[in-house]
Amino acid sequence: MRILIYSPAFLPSIGGLEIGQALLADCLARRGHQVTVVTRTPPAAGAAGATGAASPAGATSATSAAGNAGAKAAAAAFQVLRRPRPLALLRAVRRCDVFFQANVSLRGLWPLLLVRRPWAVSHHSWYCRSDGHVAWQDRLKRYLLRFAAVSISVSAAMAADLDTPSLVIPNAYRDHLFRRLPEVEREVDLIFLGRLVSDKGVDLLIAALGQLAERGLRPHLTVVGDGPELPRLRGQAERLGVAAQVELLGTRRDGDLVPLLNRHRILVMPSRYNEPFGVAALEGIACGCVVVGSAGGGLPEAIGPCGIVFPNGSVTDLAAVLADLLRHPERQVALRAGAAEHLASHASERIAGLYHEALTAIDAASGGD
Repeated sequence: MRILIYSPAFLPSIGGLEIGQALLADCLARRGHQVTVVTRTPPAAGAAGATGAASPAGATSATSAAGNAGAKAAAAAFQVLRRPRPLALLRAVRRCDVFFQANVSLRGLWPLLLVRRPWAVSHHSWYCRSDGHVAWQDRLKRYLLRFAAVSISVSAAMAADLDTPSLVIPNAYRDHLFRRLPEVEREVDLIFLGRLVSDKGVDLLIAALGQLAERGLRPHLTVVGDGPELPRLRGQAERLGVAAQVELLGTRRDGDLVPLLNRHRILVMPSRYNEPFGVAALEGIACGCVVVGSAGGGLPEAIGPCGIVFPNGSVTDLAAVLADLLRHPERQVALRAGAAEHLASHASERIAGLYHEALTAIDAASGGD
């Protein structure tokens, strides 16, 4: 089957969507499908494909950036078509058996007005503005879903937000990369991974450290990431008298994260907004962390039985959860007990298999080979 994946953001840009689509493309290609990824993301400096030509070599390097093992990356056979001109995009759609979009992209849908192909779409973010307002573009995207051959949501929370039926297939994580390292000592209490923006709630976590200090608890916090909130977070930690407990590491990626997570006991994901899912939770669990995260959206589904959630935005509740886990390490052990089963349901090959079933079913229904 010839599958065209339209993912506006893709490697070498790093994010949950980009890495997830690289994993999916790689797995589908290794199942024998001809896979092409179309993206607006330019290639890495000096890489091939800057003009938008499909390039297997570019695909392999992109997969390597996702953290694939060497042999696995070498086996990847999918192509990447970067910033194609309209005619090139139309030709790519004409050649495919199934046109698959990662999130509805109005900019990428127009070829279906000229070429009839089954349209599949997965949903990784909410169809609304950052303030929650549903603009006309969002309404149009939601309306168009009634014409999709299959609609796939990364969480039950995402599916519940849509007006049309949606199959729930959760995100996978890089199970070939994120794992426990028995030789690494788990000696640090708290870690945060993510972009330092207000939505991610790192300021709530630092405020919780202030409340914990009032209870006689002074855990160390490692903050991994960068962003516009960094100066404000540094100043907040100093004002609350917890700066000595907070280590701001900056950006770390891929293999560098594995030993880092293995050194920590609790991964904290204090997002203010409702996360659609939360692959970082799976990565932390795979490295032996317990996860404490906000209760809105699909994040609780990613955490599963391997952590505890608290109401979005509540510093008091976050501090209470952390205090309980820090004072009772045996509860951390109990939460880690369900990790293997939970992670198995998000293994990359299993998730790719579910996508494979969904896409081959619509290809067969449309008369494909």
